[in-house]
Amino acid sequence: MQTHNTPIPGLIFMLAGLTALGPLSTDAYLPAIPAIAENLGVSIHDVELSVSLFLAGFACGQLTGGPLSDRYGRRTAIFSGLSLFFLGAVAAMLANSVETLWAARILQGFGGGMSVVNSMAVIRDRHSGRESAQAMGRMAGILMTAPLLAPVLGTVLLEFSNWRSIFMFLAAYALLMILILAVRLPETRQPQAGPRPNPLRSYMAVLTHRTALGYLFSVAFSYAGLFAFITGSPGSYIHYYGASASLYTVLFGLNIVSLLACNQINIRLLHRLSSQQLLQRAQRVQLVVGIALFAAFTLTSAPLWLIVALIMLYIGVQGFIISNGMAGTSEFFPHTAATATALLGACGFAGGALSGALVGLLGDGTPLPMIAVMLGTTVLGNVLGTWLLPRGKTASSSQPQAETHAGN
Repeated sequence: MQTHNTPIPGLIFMLAGLTALGPLSTDAYLPAIPAIAENLGVSIHDVELSVSLFLAGFACGQLTGGPLSDRYGRRTAIFSGLSLFFLGAVAAMLANSVETLWAARILQGFGGGMSVVNSMAVIRDRHSGRESAQAMGRMAGILMTAPLLAPVLGTVLLEFSNWRSIFMFLAAYALLMILILAVRLPETRQPQAGPRPNPLRSYMAVLTHRTALGYLFSVAFSYAGLFAFITGSPGSYIHYYGASASLYTVLFGLNIVSLLACNQINIRLLHRLSSQQLLQRAQRVQLVVGIALFAAFTLTSAPLWLIVALIMLYIGVQGFIISNGMAGTSEFFPHTAATATALLGACGFAGGALSGALVGLLGDGTPLPMIAVMLGTTVLGNVLGTWLLPRGKTASSSQPQAETHAGN
């Protein structure tokens, strides 16, 4: 086993490649949904349900993979998860009924969640404090290319083959990650004396730690605002403002560019400010932007360019909130980092699912439900973050107390 300080060449790229399983698995096959529905003889809605089932499996996989990783090691959890993901991708590729596709996507999501949750844990094993947040920011910067490339990749595969080739690609990608990580990634979890962590106690340690809970709510409501936009943006940009499908792809991609830019700024600012300071300042910026967005649409006939510009800023500052929130939480639980980030990720996906459903339920043919939910989530994130996070303290100042909470 390599020591804590031994460099691991290409670590951030490997972890970004592992984490990319999520966006690749959801975005790459979206262009193929009509073709899948036609081939299997079902409605598009039945195939769209496979997206929600994948996300549900992904969240459950994170909750399972976190304690597994902290108990038996990062490599065990990563390779177990990637193996299940591979089997799920193969099963989806061979599916001849929508029920088989549903089951395959649940298995694929569960395996993906088990493996992906280890990315943040490996970073915490290797770094702490500002270094941890910087490493997570670099990984997020690389990772943000996946949502941009995935739909293009799916469209190209459909052009030259059929929808099954998309799942063949995902299976091959999982196999490639297994081979690369088996050779290049050592076990980073340091052996601990005494009994192994109890999963329930580890989760309760996070949920009962005030500062960690502040980070958790900040990240969860940040995800909720992001998924509200993802759910409502097609109807808002295409149906309400009349943008073409190709223009929508460009406008959606601008948010990824904004995220990338904010990630780079975040990495630089971490030399001067703490993770908590950057997170809370970004939350305040997002709140101001959310209010401006709501006012621009309700009080004026806001043009598309103004809505796009404000949403770019709203989504961009997620680069500060999510990476610093995850780094801040894992800082308190160095021996159960995977469990802490698993809970964070699962809550994020749950918040995103609820906000997306709310946008759909409130849908009135205008961008107002999307904008209102985006504003509501950032209000809640600001209120709970301000209430729970300590004033004038850094994460490291409270770490001894957190170690006590996280004990076995």
